[in-house]
Amino acid sequence: MAKKHLTLQHSESVIVQAAAQIYAAYLCSGLVDDNDKTKYLKQSIRDAITIARSVDDAVISDGEME
Repeated sequence: MAKKHLTLQHSESVIVQAAAQIYAAYLCSGLVDDNDKTKYLKQSIRDAITIARSVDDAVISDGEME
């Protein structure tokens, strides 16, 4: 079988980490059953993106300074 390779940009890997933590919280809270895994995984990703966009709107980093 061919080896699959995944390459993420830094911003994508940050979203993955946040989404994984959010998903883990859903799991630990008992909200997720076998029928809802995909639903909560997708929700975790949307939540992580919402958080990232909110931070990007609220914070001006050194690289964004003119």
